[in-house]
Amino acid sequence: MLSRLTISLALALWLATARGESIRLLIQSSPLAGAQYHALAEVWPQLKVGDRLTLVREPENRHDPRAIRVEWQGRKLGYLPRAENRAASAALDQGERLVARIARLRDDPNPWRRLEIEVLAEL
Repeated sequence: MLSRLTISLALALWLATARGESIRLLIQSSPLAGAQYHALAEVWPQLKVGDRLTLVREPENRHDPRAIRVEWQGRKLGYLPRAENRAASAALDQGERLVARIARLRDDPNPWRRLEIEVLAEL
């Protein structure tokens, strides 16, 4: 027997596609890795929660073959953390559409706590 949640999700998906809309499912929420080595400090005053981020696969990255670079308006901010990029890299490699956005900004001296990213699968 189908659960109410399954039925609700199926109905929401059907309604969205009937309207020509897409549904986004959160698949990952994580800090930005390597921000201290890239442009985060330079663009920090311009960033806003909700800003769209671009995810770029770097299969030739010598430190991590599953590396996913995170960009904001064409500027490299850092990477999805290596310990958390397996599902996202597999999805991108299979041609799935992933979108990312800034979920949280903190004025914290620890670069791992300054920016939190949400990665969503777009259905």
